[in-house]
Amino acid sequence: MPAHIKNREAILAKLGIEALNPMQIEAIETIHANDEIVLLSPTGTGKTLAFLLPIIAELDPENPEVQVLILVPSRELAIQIEQVIREMGTGFKTNAVYGGRASSKDRVELKHRPAILIGTPGRIADHLRRETIGVGAIKTLVLDEFDKSLEIGFEGEMSEICALLTSVKKRLLTSATPKVIIPDFVGLKQPKYVNYLEDGVPMLDIKILLSPDKDKLDTLVAILEQLGDQPGIVFCNFKESINRVSEYLDRHNIAHGTFYGGMEQKDRERALIKFRNGSHNLIVATDLAARGLDIPELKFIIHYHLPLKKHEFTHRNGRTARMNSEGSAYILQYEKEQLPDFIRAISPPIEDLEDLPSAKDASAIEWETVFVSGGRKDKISKGDIAGLFIKQGGLRNDQLGVIEIKQDCAFVAVDTTKVDTIINQLDNSRLKKKKVRVTRVG
Repeated sequence: MPAHIKNREAILAKLGIEALNPMQIEAIETIHANDEIVLLSPTGTGKTLAFLLPIIAELDPENPEVQVLILVPSRELAIQIEQVIREMGTGFKTNAVYGGRASSKDRVELKHRPAILIGTPGRIADHLRRETIGVGAIKTLVLDEFDKSLEIGFEGEMSEICALLTSVKKRLLTSATPKVIIPDFVGLKQPKYVNYLEDGVPMLDIKILLSPDKDKLDTLVAILEQLGDQPGIVFCNFKESINRVSEYLDRHNIAHGTFYGGMEQKDRERALIKFRNGSHNLIVATDLAARGLDIPELKFIIHYHLPLKKHEFTHRNGRTARMNSEGSAYILQYEKEQLPDFIRAISPPIEDLEDLPSAKDASAIEWETVFVSGGRKDKISKGDIAGLFIKQGGLRNDQLGVIEIKQDCAFVAVDTTKVDTIINQLDNSRLKKKKVRVTRVG
């Protein structure tokens, strides 16, 4: 068995993945065999792993410089890809750089060069101008969700970066959007396409829920109460709408997080962490959450507002019914509201509120997120934290939920009824050689 196949199987075992899907298999073969690749596949089909596996297999372990540059449109996607690579356990150093975090922190981490550097175009362009990183050894360039980067105004930085990368041999672009236009500055001449967009999301159920009022808040609350505590996203078009919806959900005791571009980076990250670990199963978000985020499989999304463009509607819907799992997309429509042409073209049926699938489970554990002030740089592992919370904190296994380790901290889902006890017992305790704070995440 070739070494890269054996390594691939070891990586998949670490990630808990039994088998690759057809898109991933074709993408891996195409990336190995070609220098110009465009990978088109719906949100949630596993594009990140599809390009990481062959790229990592081709890295030179003897090269001490940056070999791969991955450009992404958002901080969250940069963090997500970095996390995936760490979980793959390849031994290759990886760093993510992005706006919203101190440049000094970047410089400290980049003194010891990573083999793979991930970042947003603005921050990467800044590092290249300052010559914080060398470009001579960068042989592979990935533009992940490249159309989104262009859409949000990074064309100038991306063009500048591509012009500076004179040693690049392999160029890979990914997108979840059909009929994307590839800009000339990328330098593609005869790219090979891996296109799975026509596969779409076959198990997605799109329905309309009618609101008797132009202000749809009461109908939204009724929908969420009927659906119960299932994971889902409510999409709004503006942060002002999100704040208004969020305040209304708070008044009705519906646990949720919010996610939009104007939030502080720390708050955005924590909203996603709490969503992944079940501290809340609902996020109210703008289209920033429509693609490229590491979030659990959703049971539903609700279009509180419809997007202006058809492709954003598609990306939103792609958050649910991922990888052959079932999911529903609900359009919340005021009875006198005129629907756009791209909705009328699919003629979704009108659903009665009482017919919505309910998932009310009074016996389910409710989770709350706890912060631990130690992480990877302190050589702390998930097992170390689990041991502390179970042995010293007295938790049962079923009272300890998802543990996420970051570079300098960790987040732990704990049975809500045990959080006060855990904090009282474990705050200022020792974990490995470090004295750690254990506090509630607000």
